[in-house]
Amino acid sequence: MPTATHIGELTIDDLVLPCAVLPDGTRVISQGAMATAFGPVTGGWQMRKRSTDEHSGELPPFLVAASLKEFISNDLRTVVSAPRRYRDPRGGPLRIGIEASLLPKVCEVWLRARDAKALTKIQMPVAERADILIRGLAHTGVIALIDEVTGYQRERAQDALARILEAFIAKELQPYVPTFPTGFYQEMFRLRGLDYPTDTVKRPQYFGLLTNDIVYKRLAPGVLDELKRVTPKSDSGRAKHHLFRRLTMNLGYPKLREHLGSVVTIMKLSEGWHDFMDKLNRLHPKYGETLELPLNYEHSKDDGRGL
Repeated sequence: MPTATHIGELTIDDLVLPCAVLPDGTRVISQGAMATAFGPVTGGWQMRKRSTDEHSGELPPFLVAASLKEFISNDLRTVVSAPRRYRDPRGGPLRIGIEASLLPKVCEVWLRARDAKALTKIQMPVAERADILIRGLAHTGVIALIDEVTGYQRERAQDALARILEAFIAKELQPYVPTFPTGFYQEMFRLRGLDYPTDTVKRPQYFGLLTNDIVYKRLAPGVLDELKRVTPKSDSGRAKHHLFRRLTMNLGYPKLREHLGSVVTIMKLSEGWHDFMDKLNRLHPKYGETLELPLNYEHSKDDGRGL
């Protein structure tokens, strides 16, 4: 069961709809909030048992009214009948969400039914609520479009990135604590087709670049660049201390340890380097990259001190 990566509340008029972003990027709105948005003023019809009619499917409570049936397309019926279940990162019971893109479509069902005079008197307030919602969504859409054409969205993105870096990067150097497990390097040697040395701690120079790629670039957006920026270098250009010593102890460092545990597990389940990278890219894609670029790590001059 996926855990939402982001949690928030969408406010439209006097309605507050809890929402979330799932790991695959799907935006969802709480199904319970949707039912509340369309339900409180309908006289209780939304609490009826879902229809078992073979043509109705497992519709959510805000679409089960018989007067809506002819206005629900087969495509909408199929998608809305398959809610997304997920976990709130803050804990609590399992959540059920409806894809956010379906909200205006649900509103349109109610408005078409109203325009066709198919609604009962007790259902008319729900159509009014749908009208409020769709007007609010239209307003939000205009704001988003203006942000895009004016470039303001880039400023918002920069602000968001600044908040991420503030949470991940410590202002002071943290005490050294052994962090990268032995298994990480043992598996690295195996996957690269090398014998693991037992008489020295020296590693191939390009292991530093490999580590940056499979670890730091996948922690959070911009973290690797910021770590490099705040880490002093010697006259030879080498990092004077391990990058992880500038991660915050309350978020950055725990995220690193969690990521390392997952990476080592993926390593152990992989037959070779390419198999490992395929699995890693599916489970932990790098932030801000959409294309897979070939890299020749063997020719890097990084000696691994960037760890």
